[in-house]
Amino acid sequence: MRAQHSRLILNLLWRQREISRAELARRTSLSRSTVSAIVTDLLGTGLVEETRAGVSSGGRRPIMLEFQDQASFIVGIELGATHLSCVLTDLRCTIKASWSAPAPVRDAPELALAKMTMGVRSVMEAGGVKPSQIIAIGVAVPSPVDEAHPGELLPLVVPTWQGYNIATHLEDNFKRPVFVDNDANLGALAELWWGAGSSSGDLAYIKVATGVGAGFIINGRIFRGSGGIAGEIGHTSIDPNGPQCVCGLKGCLTTFIGTPALLERAKNELRAAGLDRRPPASIDELVNAALDGDPMSVELIQYAGDRLGIGIANMLNLLNPKTVVLGGGITRASELLLDAVRRTIHGLSLPASISHADIRTTGLSEWGIAVGAATLVLQVALDKPALFPNQSRDVG
Repeated sequence: MRAQHSRLILNLLWRQREISRAELARRTSLSRSTVSAIVTDLLGTGLVEETRAGVSSGGRRPIMLEFQDQASFIVGIELGATHLSCVLTDLRCTIKASWSAPAPVRDAPELALAKMTMGVRSVMEAGGVKPSQIIAIGVAVPSPVDEAHPGELLPLVVPTWQGYNIATHLEDNFKRPVFVDNDANLGALAELWWGAGSSSGDLAYIKVATGVGAGFIINGRIFRGSGGIAGEIGHTSIDPNGPQCVCGLKGCLTTFIGTPALLERAKNELRAAGLDRRPPASIDELVNAALDGDPMSVELIQYAGDRLGIGIANMLNLLNPKTVVLGGGITRASELLLDAVRRTIHGLSLPASISHADIRTTGLSEWGIAVGAATLVLQVALDKPALFPNQSRDVG
């Protein structure tokens, strides 16, 4: 019971940032003596400090308590198919240092693990932080995650990673706990805490990159399904006679709008049109050309929006989320992409599914998914305060 009360008070302190003991007692319905004892323990951890005298409603002015965002730090990592990103954040998930580098993640796991270690060391050094000041490391991976073996990537999706364990590698190198989840799940978590979903407990986040994945937040929690496969929208078939996917199925959404598929389509269309010009080498180049008004690039973005709209329409009819957030490099096309998505959705979804759905591109930075990985750690720590460095047994 004491641990439950401690979690309740710590979470309220984190949300309010600054609050008095009396107000803590009023909002939690705990006795003032219980609140006082728990606050005394928290003051000893460095997570909370007494700051100033507050406003009195009669009698002695209360001493305010303030949650200390800089008391500990978190490392968040995004493991993309072709890149690695790493952030160091405080306990409000504000970025203190960041690092990013291209990496052949899908094909070279040992190189990717070495670069991951380099990235963590880089942000810790840039932030002037020691491993002992880190709560834990969160990692977003481009693969479904089995909760029984969270450090291992699904061989069906990334076969070269069979036998490698990301969590074990990082724990061995930094002696800190490691939490791993799917990248789209953590994109959704970042949107829930810091972005488009901060006023809602239900949303879907769709990441369009080398592959396509979705993360679902239901009642404020990530929905993973019974085997961690929930959200694999990229492997839903939108054309049973379509191209073969790496997963073994045919006509998966990823085979139409994943980065390799779109760049290959651009190359083929240039060849078919007899145009003697270099095809886009990246999604950024394709989006830039579309934003500059290049007709063929505009058509490709609209094509991607149309195919993505098919997948979203089916999702809306099944789950009816209040908010759908699109992430990934292609979303820089903004309304050019969204117009095509919405047009297709309106032709394929039930009116009731669409009427309350807010479909938008992410407003978070390029570090959003890495921040989502850090947010996963923060969420776990606020639920299990013993994870915070130097926590006493009495506080959780």
